[in-house]
Amino acid sequence: MAQIKCFVFNHIEVNTYLVYDETLSCVVIDPGMETAEENEVFTSFITHNNLKIKAVLLTHTHIDHISGLRCLYDLYKAPVYLHEDAKKILHQAEIYASVMGFETGNLEDIPVTTIDHGGIITFGQSQIEALFVPGHAAGSLCFCLHSDKAVFSGDALFNRSIGRTDLPTGNFQQLLDNLRTKVLSLPDDYTVFPGHGPETTIGYEKEHNPFFNPC
Repeated sequence: MAQIKCFVFNHIEVNTYLVYDETLSCVVIDPGMETAEENEVFTSFITHNNLKIKAVLLTHTHIDHISGLRCLYDLYKAPVYLHEDAKKILHQAEIYASVMGFETGNLEDIPVTTIDHGGIITFGQSQIEALFVPGHAAGSLCFCLHSDKAVFSGDALFNRSIGRTDLPTGNFQQLLDNLRTKVLSLPDDYTVFPGHGPETTIGYEKEHNPFFNPC
């Protein structure tokens, strides 16, 4: 059974997840560290628990979800996985950073590995499946840890809400359709770990999310 540790980082309060199993192999989902202090908190947990980072997974490449990527890659050189369609936003990160109050450093020289819907990332004795769920941003992915009935939804699905679709590459109907067919089709007892805010479950969202069950 995997362990899931959530850190809330940066001034937009992104949930950064560290997922590790009994082998102490782990993946990082959306490294949102912004300050030296946040980097220290995150890396100290990794060191203290003797964890080995096997992959960094990006649900999407909005600046608040990748602000710690430079530091993380420089320290651990772990492979970075994202969808092909997310590359353009990643390469514009420094432009968006200046507007949003972040300092990311150069990210264009970080090698990335693309993954598509149904792709599998293995770490230790665990596997995570990528689900392609665009609509909030180009190349948005959710990551599903079936062994632990967990799905990491990025900014696609929140507790009683969905991601905003008014930013460039957002599409409201596309997001709704993808969530219905690829995420809400998961079993009701799967826990949803979103990119912001508290966790929820698939069953709860099917019953209470106003975007899918309007009053």
